Amino acid sequence: PPPVRLVKVSSDGRKVEVGNELVLFRHEKRFFNPAGLFIRVYDDQPLEEIREQTDEAMSYVVEYVGMDLGLDGMAVQATGDGDSFAEAVKAVLETAEVPLMLIADDPDVMAKGVEAAKEARPLMYGATADSWEGFADLAKEYDVPMAVRADTMSGLAELTQKVQDAGVKDIVLDPAVRDMHSALVLNTLVRRKAIDETFRPLGFPTVSFPSEIGDDEGMVTIAAVQAIAKYSGFIVLDQFKPEVVYPLLALRTNIYTDPQEPIQVEPGVYEINDPGPDSPVMVTTNFSITYFSVANEVDGSGIPSWLLVADAEGMSVLTAWAAGEFDAERIAKGVRATNMTDKVEHRKLIIPGHVAVLLGELEEELPDWEILVGPREAVDLPGYLKLWSAE
Repeated sequence: PPPVRLVKVSSDGRKVEVGNELVLFRHEKRFFNPAGLFIRVYDDQPLEEIREQTDEAMSYVVEYVGMDLGLDGMAVQATGDGDSFAEAVKAVLETAEVPLMLIADDPDVMAKGVEAAKEARPLMYGATADSWEGFADLAKEYDVPMAVRADTMSGLAELTQKVQDAGVKDIVLDPAVRDMHSALVLNTLVRRKAIDETFRPLGFPTVSFPSEIGDDEGMVTIAAVQAIAKYSGFIVLDQFKPEVVYPLLALRTNIYTDPQEPIQVEPGVYEINDPGPDSPVMVTTNFSITYFSVANEVDGSGIPSWLLVADAEGMSVLTAWAAGEFDAERIAKGVRATNMTDKVEHRKLIIPGHVAVLLGELEEELPDWEILVGPREAVDLPGYLKLWSAE
């Protein structure tokens, strides 16, 4: 099996899978299962407030380079007795059938919460050296994963060994330190032990609580960034704010993209703002981030345009040019393959400013076309297009 065990949390078809990782650095192969991002509510909050926060967080979706990104689940924290914990769990699940993390110190309180979520497969969090047996019994009874916490690697290893000997295999680790430096060190050492030494007692995903590390919103965000970048499997935030969540989702997507297979869009011609025969024609590469950067700026300008996307093996403009994958021949081939001469009456083609060096070669490849050098950055396209004329 992989040195980091796969752990699944699910509810009504939605699931979060973490672990199954093979490497310390993604360029060695790739990272496989993105960290699950959870928002925490507390059982001493009014139930209506819990429902509102759940609905707001779980209905949030943002488009990023052609993908819909969103949060993965909710964490419910017990502060009192098991009955109030169970009511909070039910309030979340009645609002959105999403993966859950249940957080409690007392196995008896946890028992009420996991029973309320028995139709799902939550992660139980909170087992320590003093309470692990009660949690392990629940994990076996309900067939759910459990998290153990200790502030040293030896403490975590001892706990996981006991839990595994008791018959529980799906385990998550909390290196229970709550400062940036210690969290970074322990998360890294745990992963290194698992990967480099195949040390099975530490071969499990980890969980992080950025809200318990930072003193203010900025530090919480930095702690979350560190957790995503350095191996956390589950990340629990205490607040849902789009301005915080969106960059974290984008970062996670970038880190968990296979570096050997860039995100690509289909080569071809894209119509933006309903272009006509007098609309400008631009060319760019099929690297997703490049395409969406250009397309979003053109769309925002309101100017009808044709965007010709050349097959550049999913590389950005300069990278593709340097690698010989975005040259005059490929661009000319794209112009011909998409029958641009049938779509526009003019013969003007705008190339990215970064590859102005292709001007002469393109004029040879497309003798009937006038080659124009556009701006170097996508953000400058709206101003450039306002001055463009087919005349």
